[in-house]
Amino acid sequence: MAKSGYDFYLGRCLLPITPEKLQIKINNANKTVTLINEGQINLLKTPELTDIEFECTIPQVRYPFAVYTSGFSGAAQFLNYFESLKSSKQPFQFIVSRTLPNGIPLFSTNIKVSLEDYTITESAKQGFDLAVKIRLKQFRNYGSKSVTIKSSEDSEETTASVTPQRSTETSPAPKKTAQTYTVQKGDCLWNISKKFYGSGAKYVAIYDANSDIITNKNLIYPGQVLTIPVL
Repeated sequence: MAKSGYDFYLGRCLLPITPEKLQIKINNANKTVTLINEGQINLLKTPELTDIEFECTIPQVRYPFAVYTSGFSGAAQFLNYFESLKSSKQPFQFIVSRTLPNGIPLFSTNIKVSLEDYTITESAKQGFDLAVKIRLKQFRNYGSKSVTIKSSEDSEETTASVTPQRSTETSPAPKKTAQTYTVQKGDCLWNISKKFYGSGAKYVAIYDANSDIITNKNLIYPGQVLTIPVL
């Protein structure tokens, strides 16, 4: 039977209990100005970074409804992981996979983010469990452009060539491209993810990239050709 609901991933970490609410704020930098003859006009600018906020429960004991990718882990392990995301100065993928009870996938959220801050709350009504409020912000790759000016001695013409923007994350290594994989007997998305990414927990990326041929993430068939996206 297909599992229904939402799966939340912070990098390689699947939250054991799905948060009750997710807030994604899509910001923009548009500016409205008033002209003497034209009245108000809207200056459209590049969108600002997206803000994401949610509160999750991190259990201290194992519950039958909690999900763990590698067996039960106590709250300390999750808190250590959150702290590593906060202090590493590296972006990571925030993924929300949404599935109906019949196994049909809904739209997914997959965005590169940074962990801005998190707040840990302990209260009597939570028992031994922890409530962790997390704030994420979209991470946008940035880099620099260089311009080369060439002047001909025999001509007054001057030409300029622009070197395309190079990401600060990946330069100067060449950009990787997606691969394909033909499903073999006995394969599952978890094992395929582990083969290509070193972690089965990243199977959602493969599932999202092949939603046109995979209707149930728990069912794949020999002979299917899957796209293996670059994370």
